[in-house]
Amino acid sequence: MTISVKGEYALHALFDLAAQGGATPIKIADIARRQKIPQKFLELILAGLKQGGFVESRRGADGGYLLARPPEAITVGEVIRHVDGGKGAPPGAVHRRGETPFSEMWHRVDRAISEVIDQTSLADLTLRWKERQGKYIPNWDI
Repeated sequence: MTISVKGEYALHALFDLAAQGGATPIKIADIARRQKIPQKFLELILAGLKQGGFVESRRGADGGYLLARPPEAITVGEVIRHVDGGKGAPPGAVHRRGETPFSEMWHRVDRAISEVIDQTSLADLTLRWKERQGKYIPNWDI
């Protein structure tokens, strides 16, 4: 599946919001710094995610962005489809020029990718990431 830079950044921004716990609004500058996303581009991405119902914003000195739904209720697939729309072509789409010996295989690849991204939530990603990061804590006992 082809994912645009905008789609990738949208996933990183939503992951960041999920990883922060969602109790208080997170400032755009903080997300941009942690996820290494240009701030101006992130502002546009978050505006689109707000229109899509993925995030909500709060104004003021303590303002920022929050997830609009629980991380368990937001899947990677729905984010990619919202951000990239019809631009996210599955891998086999490039090769489909009529029926070929590979057509059925590409259809299976498309279905497998969709199944994985549609069953992976932000909560799943956050949990797996924290588990992986916990394995690499150095032991400083002497």
